[in-house]
Amino acid sequence: MMAVIADMVDPTFEIVEPARLSAPFLFNSPHSGVIYPRAFVEQSRLPLQTLRRSEDTLVDALFRDVTQSGMAFMRAHFPRCYLDLNREPYELDPRMFEGRLPAFANTRSMRVSGGLGTIARIVGEAQEIYARRIPIDDAIVRIETLYKPYHRALRQRMVQMQRAFGVAVLVDCHSMPSGCHRDERSRVDMVIGDRYGTSCAPVLPDIMETELRRRGYSVVRNKPYAGGFITEHYGNPASGMHALQIEINRALYMDEPTYQASERFDALRQDLLDVAQALSRIAQIELAPARHAAE
Repeated sequence: MMAVIADMVDPTFEIVEPARLSAPFLFNSPHSGVIYPRAFVEQSRLPLQTLRRSEDTLVDALFRDVTQSGMAFMRAHFPRCYLDLNREPYELDPRMFEGRLPAFANTRSMRVSGGLGTIARIVGEAQEIYARRIPIDDAIVRIETLYKPYHRALRQRMVQMQRAFGVAVLVDCHSMPSGCHRDERSRVDMVIGDRYGTSCAPVLPDIMETELRRRGYSVVRNKPYAGGFITEHYGNPASGMHALQIEINRALYMDEPTYQASERFDALRQDLLDVAQALSRIAQIELAPARHAAE
């Protein structure tokens, strides 16, 4: 998968609709963008290959086929290290910026402390992205022109599905480096996150885990990834809004040093489509009683 350096990212994201929406599911890939703004690359002290280490490379390609089965798909075109959509809008590290941060900025979150706020300070093995502080106005422009339009569209799409079906399900799609696991014996293939049972009805992660295990994948729940801002923010089961996250081990489908798909890519893509179809069929039946009760 090749990254692109461009003067501007246009469009900044897309929602791919099925020919006919037959299920209240939106699969979302917020970290798979590979269009790098030229000014950002020139600001960085790191080469492009290193900046790419925070990408969910090819995750959009793994899940895009869900549109063939009546489900919607959304993805960002810009990279995570430029702006992270899976954060609060103003998780900002004051050490990174010239100028005064907005009074409402969250400067003390664990993610900011770790260098991974809305505007990331590091990538990879704690490698600093910027050689010097950047203007706070630069961060505000990214938030206003990239973050806010994306989340407005995501929220609008979820509301539309809920109105049409009585329920809406967001599946937030991510990848994790194989280095998360110390050895092959302890390697986990997938991590399902539901914010420890708070972001969606239990049937959703139950179905996903069962279907993945049936296909031979090792699966764990919530550790080390319980779901980020998107899963937490959009998941409200009591109101018919459900959100869960899936993290996929990159070793399953790509060569991590070269960012290229491996020979196993197509098999995984088909398995994930099968899982999505099963999730859609069963979840709509299982969630129906809750829908009718709310009517």
